[in-house]
Amino acid sequence: MKKCFLIFTMIFMMTTFSFGQKVDDVLEEGKLLYRLEKASWYGTDVFLEMFSQNMDNVGGYLTYLNKNNKIINIFYEKDNPSNIIVRFEFDALPQKSPTKIDTQNQAATTQEMELIVIRQDAIKIINQNEGGFFTFYNNTSFNIIPIIANGKKKVFILTATAASDVVIIGNDYLLTYNNKNKLTKKEKIHNSLLQYPYKSEGSGNTTTSTFHSHVLSDLITSTDICTLLLYKDFIEWKQHYVLSKKYMSIFDLEKESLAVMTKKEWDKINENQKKNTN
Repeated sequence: MKKCFLIFTMIFMMTTFSFGQKVDDVLEEGKLLYRLEKASWYGTDVFLEMFSQNMDNVGGYLTYLNKNNKIINIFYEKDNPSNIIVRFEFDALPQKSPTKIDTQNQAATTQEMELIVIRQDAIKIINQNEGGFFTFYNNTSFNIIPIIANGKKKVFILTATAASDVVIIGNDYLLTYNNKNKLTKKEKIHNSLLQYPYKSEGSGNTTTSTFHSHVLSDLITSTDICTLLLYKDFIEWKQHYVLSKKYMSIFDLEKESLAVMTKKEWDKINENQKKNTN
């Protein structure tokens, strides 16, 4: 009997640790995507200000984390992607002005070329859009974020809006590549697209939190976290809730923290609150 109890306890502890690690991984990946995309925003602004004469020669841009925990944003040539027009270096948490601008070392590094290859392939796949896999909305565009982390190669595709007063969540995708830069899997992260205004209409109706539900995943996604952090300085709400069949994820934008509880626990809390208000 004691042996059975010990085995059950060990399984429970392993399961709890595994789930906790999954939550931590989602949060970590979301913050990484945020840092990369934020640096891309800043790098693009600096490029347009200082190197606009090179615009016709640009084949694309991407941002990555180097071994020194610096964030590098590069713009590469259209006709020869292995040639780098400029590199902007940012600290681990990007600020508007890069700490270094490099126009001398034009040859792409091995890491840069791997990222360029999968980014270019992702663009080709989007343009081909076999089977209507990707959905295109008016006044939106795709932001493409290739990453190589923990031995895995991924390309995240997020939808950005031309509107200046709404946050878009959804219509995002993940492409997974092998070590030979061949696509192994493509998947939709969300089934739909949702828009949230920066601020509520009228005085006295301040929005304190927002919400959406998940069908394709149990937890809030790293792309959700990335998007929320990108816009947290523009919006009035400070918490975002994501409900799935199993869990409720609660992301605090100010603390940049993630809490997850089971749907059963969440329902119980709501039930108790209703009883206390009656």
